[in-house]
Amino acid sequence: MQSTKSKRILKKYRYVFEALENYDKTRELPFQRKRIDVTLSVKIIEKLKQMREKTGKSISKIIEEQVQGL
Repeated sequence: MQSTKSKRILKKYRYVFEALENYDKTRELPFQRKRIDVTLSVKIIEKLKQMREKTGKSISKIIEEQVQGL
């Protein structure tokens, strides 16, 4: 029988427990980062560099933010 305190913890941090359960099955965490190779045109690379200088963010962070917005 679970105590009220443990039920509150399970409810509040359910996403963490689910991530750990998924890790046990797949050995991957949802917030891990992986390196990929992507071919971009010179024009796009220049735009990304300009955005990097303007925002101070890394190019990978800029790309991640744009993709998450889709």
